[in-house]
Amino acid sequence: MGLFKSLLGQDARRFIKRKDSDAGEAGRALEELRSSLYNELRTSEGAKRQQQRFCGPVVAMTFNFMVAVGIILGNKLVMGRVGFNYPIFLTLIHYTTAWILLAIFKAFSLLPVSPPSKSTPFSSLFALGVVMAFASGLANTSLKHNSVGFYQMAKIAVTPTIVTAEFFLFRKTVSFSKVVTLVVVSFGVAVATVTDLEFNIFGACIAVAWIIPSAINKILWSNLQQQGNWTALALMWKTTPVTIFFLAALMPWLDPPGILSFKWNAMNMTAILISALLGFLLQWSGALALGATSATSHVVLGQFKTCVILLGGYSLFGSDPGFVSILGAVLALCGMSVYTSLNLKESMEKESNVLPNQSVPPIKPKSNEEEYKTVAEDNSSAV
Repeated sequence: MGLFKSLLGQDARRFIKRKDSDAGEAGRALEELRSSLYNELRTSEGAKRQQQRFCGPVVAMTFNFMVAVGIILGNKLVMGRVGFNYPIFLTLIHYTTAWILLAIFKAFSLLPVSPPSKSTPFSSLFALGVVMAFASGLANTSLKHNSVGFYQMAKIAVTPTIVTAEFFLFRKTVSFSKVVTLVVVSFGVAVATVTDLEFNIFGACIAVAWIIPSAINKILWSNLQQQGNWTALALMWKTTPVTIFFLAALMPWLDPPGILSFKWNAMNMTAILISALLGFLLQWSGALALGATSATSHVVLGQFKTCVILLGGYSLFGSDPGFVSILGAVLALCGMSVYTSLNLKESMEKESNVLPNQSVPPIKPKSNEEEYKTVAEDNSSAV
């Protein structure tokens, strides 16, 4: 041992001790960061701050856009190749899978804490769960019984419904420039997608009945997250059981019979499970986008997705929707660009108004006596 110490020398031993102390300090700093992050997620306010920090408007809307495109392909696989023509039951599977995943998150303490029960009345959470069931279930039923063009017309009608509902519920007004851009966007989407208006009486009733729940659903998701300290996952955990109950009640009325005779083999169940996982991600990303932006912006994002899919099919896969449809999609994208710039301008103005006007206090000139004291203190400290 003495030979080992003599070979290392005093400087080498001091260097090793310094490295050990640096590693210990890094470990302590990492442990403090982990504990602070854990404590931050143990309160609803801290969890909300973390969601706002890591999932801003751009991240949330990009996440929602990518998942929405994926679930379109997944639902086409389930409804088309697999032949699972039970839209309400498919929606029920989506929400049941989401609730199971949320229960797993809660078991491993990964679910953010909900705000105190007295801060948000149970009636608001119950209403959100009910309108989620009607909005999701009726949307899939409308797509089954109506043509794509009539379905898109119903989606376009959600935008003025949201603007009207927010005015009557929260006295929220929209600027004239935004109204003009929303009209341009809706007109462009209508020209691009509404190629046929085939429908039946039952399908038309379903489409009209879907408009109001869809608008209220987006408004409640956005309002509860922005006005309260709710995060997307915590709000999903509280409202999903109510949604599952009402979807189960809607299934005998809107789904066709024969669910037990469906071929539940491994391939079909795998396709349905993939669709369910994408449904969970769609619900989560949509909640994040609504919490970070607004209900109207989320509708515009959905219309943007429609136009991008149309133009992407034309440019990448050689599909020919027609010159008029392409012109309508380009017009809608231009309107969306203007709408986004107006939103960014308003957010910058709000941030500038929130920041306090910090005025620099005037510097008083020092008297000769104060200057003498300052020089004396500097000299004494230098000594």
